[in-house]
Amino acid sequence: MVILAFVLGIPFFQFLGGLPLIDPDEGRYAEIPREMVEQGDFVTPTLNYVKYFEKPPLLYWLNAVSLKLSGLTEQAARFPSALCGLLTMLATYIIARRLYGRRTALIAAAILGTAAGFVLQSRIILTDMLLTFCLTAALGAFIIASQREGRRSTAGPWYAFYLFCALAVLAKGLIGIVFPAGIIFFYLLLSGRWKLLGEMRIPTGLTLFLALAAPWFVVVSLRNPEFARFFFIHEHFERFTSTVHGRYQPFWFFLPVLAATLLPWSFFIPGALKRAWRDRHHDDSQAGLYLLIWTVLIFLFFSKSNSKLVPYILPIFPPLAILIANRIDRVLDGQGRELKLASILLGMTLTILGIAALAYARLPELADLLAGVLPRLSDPLHQFINNAPAVTAAGGTFIAALFLIQGIAAMVFAGSNPHRMVVTLCLCSFLLVIFIPRLIMVPIAQAESSRPLALQARSLAGPQTRIVTFGPQQGVSWYTQRRIMVTDKLDELEFGSKQGDQSAWFPDQQALLRMWESDTPVLIILKKGELDRLLPLLHPAPRIMGESGRRRLISNR
Repeated sequence: MVILAFVLGIPFFQFLGGLPLIDPDEGRYAEIPREMVEQGDFVTPTLNYVKYFEKPPLLYWLNAVSLKLSGLTEQAARFPSALCGLLTMLATYIIARRLYGRRTALIAAAILGTAAGFVLQSRIILTDMLLTFCLTAALGAFIIASQREGRRSTAGPWYAFYLFCALAVLAKGLIGIVFPAGIIFFYLLLSGRWKLLGEMRIPTGLTLFLALAAPWFVVVSLRNPEFARFFFIHEHFERFTSTVHGRYQPFWFFLPVLAATLLPWSFFIPGALKRAWRDRHHDDSQAGLYLLIWTVLIFLFFSKSNSKLVPYILPIFPPLAILIANRIDRVLDGQGRELKLASILLGMTLTILGIAALAYARLPELADLLAGVLPRLSDPLHQFINNAPAVTAAGGTFIAALFLIQGIAAMVFAGSNPHRMVVTLCLCSFLLVIFIPRLIMVPIAQAESSRPLALQARSLAGPQTRIVTFGPQQGVSWYTQRRIMVTDKLDELEFGSKQGDQSAWFPDQQALLRMWESDTPVLIILKKGELDRLLPLLHPAPRIMGESGRRRLISNR
């Protein structure tokens, strides 16, 4: 397992600090722990120095430790999330090995370690990867412990289940216990293994769970009476039942998301789920049924929710990887035709993606060609090119080649030589997840990060200078290491801005214009469109001090 961690761990950590923080998520989840370390308060999270109660503190604590040990660097800020991605992969290996054997475990780990959507999301500072690891460890501990039903079982796996459930609650809130409870209930209901309830050490296990999960919620509520309603009602029930967070997507939203983020392995999902359901009565431990319930319940929960974001379904990647790996493992034993249709469809899709990657690398030339044929599309095409992440011709060709090799291999070896197909998919996907951060994420980070202008503002600002952003740009606080004034839409700072008198730090347009005209030095970071709307109102006329992507840094001095 050490060799597995070393080899498949490369994509999780290489070039980890080579990109600036990407707003809003990375700026937010780096700035909160920075303020914790600075202020010495690890109970009440603050963002831009106002209370921030949207998430529990476990990720903040881990990031704070990393920052304290390694300094205020992007690599230190991202390290805990990347580590959770690697640990999730290793936990998946352990669970699969206990349930099905070593080869299935190796394939399951390889699936996660070569799925670009999983690896790339582990390299971004998100609470979802931490939650995924905690849930994987908790639910894996349960099914491993349940294998010893009727025999002398050790207490360790059962207590590991309660421990990681508590950590899941501290990572993301109530779903840390709702998901395990729901999954176990339906597993016991469909399998009829109700005797497991007597094996679960429920009294002592719940005591351990509460001892770990409850103290922070109690202390933060005592210090902040407004916490309980905001966190439990607004951030849980209103998030699920309403569009209050502005993240509404249709019910089927996660189907294409899952297909894309687990590529190339996503084409084997339908067959793996079908096999798990079909074999539910032939498997003594019914592990496949458990993994199926784990996948379907979480997927349906978030599909039904009125608040949807791509990372929400990360917790279903480990059970899907094990189910797919188990199916591939059986196919490798001589049932190659079972994957033939899925392999052909996968090959066709990867071939199309390869051709699209070649075209994308030459997007400007293609746009000029299309604009000459269809002049009405000229403006939209060039606007798309200006906003699309730039990829060099060499980079696009390299990515296209890897897609095409996989596509051709999937079609050629479909049903005849599954060994070669799986090896080709693993090797090419491994190269993709290694090179994509350099080839694709660099231009995206440069376009979305506030680092260049924030560092310039920091160098220009004196003690009396006010730095202002239009809307929250948490990376500006991180890079300047000071409190920032925020105007226009407050978004996630709306709640904190109303706790106490914060009006001086959240000026409306009239207050901003008065400050601009005063003797106070002002630096404003805003998008070009926002500058165009504000320009007629600014007196004196602003000096443009810097430009980066769509943002501008302006000064009244």
